[in-house]
Amino acid sequence: MSGLQYVTKETLEHLKEDLQRMKGVDRPAASRAIAEAREKGDLKENAEYDAAKEAQGILEAKIAALEGALANVRVLDESTIDTSKVSILTKVTLTNLKTKKQVTYQIVSEQEADLKAGKISVTSPIGQGVLGKAPGEVAKVQAPAGILEFQIDEITI
Repeated sequence: MSGLQYVTKETLEHLKEDLQRMKGVDRPAASRAIAEAREKGDLKENAEYDAAKEAQGILEAKIAALEGALANVRVLDESTIDTSKVSILTKVTLTNLKTKKQVTYQIVSEQEADLKAGKISVTSPIGQGVLGKAPGEVAKVQAPAGILEFQIDEITI
């Protein structure tokens, strides 16, 4: 993750909880696994020791990445969101002009995207296509099946 990431307060809390778990639970467990493997003898032919060291390296990389991400996170204040155009954290109701099907998505950061929950990433094709559009405008979105056209019906929080 490079650059500034905008997230909701809820996502920030989840990221902090993940980091605390990794540092407070996973890191001591990785150290114990290395110590136990070390006690089993010759380190040159000890696959358990190698695996434990590798797992610890992966964990430390995840901790470093999460700490870096948290340093670049800004919490979005929902009370300051402009609903005159589509932006991150707005909910946008769209009509697919070809199928006449209406859908509502919330535009969120990549970390928060969850299609089942109706949350699409600001970097997704639809997210990019509707960003900055106002109600009544049509967004043309390049999809694998060709160009899709969505009319912006409503923007809410």
